[in-house]
Amino acid sequence: MSEQIILTTGVYDLIKDHLRRKKTTAEEEKILLAQLRNAKQVLRRDLPKDVVTINCEVKIKDSSHPQEQKFVIVSEDKAKVKKGKYSVLSNIVLAIVGNKEGEIIDWPFENGDRKIEILSVEHIN
Repeated sequence: MSEQIILTTGVYDLIKDHLRRKKTTAEEEKILLAQLRNAKQVLRRDLPKDVVTINCEVKIKDSSHPQEQKFVIVSEDKAKVKKGKYSVLSNIVLAIVGNKEGEIIDWPFENGDRKIEILSVEHIN
């Protein structure tokens, strides 16, 4: 996991609001607050192409699944898990958002700690 995540101001504000509403576990909240404190905020046009954010397709390798997973990160109102569209505030996305392609993230999910490797990131316009 990188020392500093990179977020657009919009995604930063969404996560901050999500934390205020106590929608995460205490362990996730602790990690997310530390990440937000050190986060680099950028305009969408200045976001590096290899950083996970809203409106991108991500391929990951999750230690709890034998196969790679691919999904699109969308706003909460457009999320349809069965169609592979995950909310930017879903547990799996909160674990990887702001991180770069190639990074491996250790994350404390409710059903146990997992390692997530970000295999690819493709921004959708």
